[in-house]
Amino acid sequence: MIPVILSGGSGTRLWPLSRKQRPKQFLPVVDEDNTLLQSTLLRLQGVSHLQPPIIVCNEDHRFMVAEQLHELNLAHQGILLEPVGRNTAPAIVLAALHALKADPDAMMLVLPADHVITDIQRFHIAIDHAEKTAKQGKLVTFGIVPNKAETGYGYIKYNKQDAEIKPLAYKVEQFVEKPDQATAESYLNDGHYLWNSGMFMFQAKNYLDSVAQYEPDILQACQVAIQKAERDIDFIRVDNKSFSSSPNISIDNAIMERSDNIALIPLDAGWNDVGSWPAVWEVGEQDEYGNVVRGNSMLHNANNNLIYTEKRLVALVGVEDLVVVDTKDATLVMHKDRAQDIKKIVQRLIDKNASEAQNHSEVYRPWGCYDCIDVGYRFQVKRITVNPGAKLSLQKHHHRAEHWVVVKGTAEVTCDDKTFLLTENQSTYIPLGSMHRLANPGKIPLEMVEVQSGGYLDEDDIERYDDQYGRSDNDK
Repeated sequence: MIPVILSGGSGTRLWPLSRKQRPKQFLPVVDEDNTLLQSTLLRLQGVSHLQPPIIVCNEDHRFMVAEQLHELNLAHQGILLEPVGRNTAPAIVLAALHALKADPDAMMLVLPADHVITDIQRFHIAIDHAEKTAKQGKLVTFGIVPNKAETGYGYIKYNKQDAEIKPLAYKVEQFVEKPDQATAESYLNDGHYLWNSGMFMFQAKNYLDSVAQYEPDILQACQVAIQKAERDIDFIRVDNKSFSSSPNISIDNAIMERSDNIALIPLDAGWNDVGSWPAVWEVGEQDEYGNVVRGNSMLHNANNNLIYTEKRLVALVGVEDLVVVDTKDATLVMHKDRAQDIKKIVQRLIDKNASEAQNHSEVYRPWGCYDCIDVGYRFQVKRITVNPGAKLSLQKHHHRAEHWVVVKGTAEVTCDDKTFLLTENQSTYIPLGSMHRLANPGKIPLEMVEVQSGGYLDEDDIERYDDQYGRSDNDK
């Protein structure tokens, strides 16, 4: 069984923590020790005859995926890079075509990278039932037993009195779009409706047969995209032009709602898609007053609030049912009932081309990260962390000079024809136009302060001459 992890979401409803360049699946939203992607992989431990995963992700997120797998010491059998988003049906086709290269009978367990499941034992039992059903040629979907009338999910109608497919799998009667509140309450009272989880199990060849039947244009586009794919370090770059020609459609709309070969496995295992801040509050550890607190906070006469702060002290007095999220460069305060309105804020930021919609102040790179501390007229100050053994590209800038001060660790500096070491409290100057490179030859992270000065300080003022990560001048 091959886990296929879909990691292409943007997670805008968890702004300002989740942003385009580092969305929620790469963040420790619920578990302080692991990101949602890492938790998705870790909860599969103990599933029998499990193969290394296939990850499908946005091209911009490739280094975060590789690093988070590395942190868990997990092997993989392919990180497939989507040059553009085309929804879940084409993404899964890419994974199926890749899986079939190694195994003509490949069994795929398709999971989004950003869900929470608390009852791991029940989850594993459901996986076992799904695998046995999928071996009978069925396309299996997991339906979540609802615990409330939820308007944010699609529903699946089934006859729970009639397990037509052994073991413990049911025939789907209907897929239903997200309902209004009254309809959702009727579904809950009816008892024959489950939430649509977006998790699936099937043999790769059976899925591709269904795609060929219902959406042949997807299969054709993805086949060419995989045939023309190129290896790039840990990654598989599918052909941009071919994949872009694929229809943009979900697996539900493309296959699950149209096929008569669908089987349903009910799942009651503490599932949550953490698609909003109230959902994070629901799965969080609540105190005696119903508050969920992450970070440095102080509360007085406050009830049923979610507080998430990265650094600063957040104090709440005499309020209830609020979400307060404080990051280094943006703060959100909202009532829990207005969670869907965050998208409107994000869209306005996008319309203004505001960086807060795209990036955090702390920006991750394959070699480490940097944090913008201060910006002013013709200057910018960054705190830079370089991982042990990592190095930046050999590069130069046309509009800025840089001063580097080592705070911790050892830096190997290349500046034009000179290479030398700097240790704590030592500094150097990189003139405008000089060819330069920064590396960490040590065993501990290198931390340094960079002061940039010049007339243009944006990140696209970079000309790369050598890069161990295979990035171009325009790449991240």
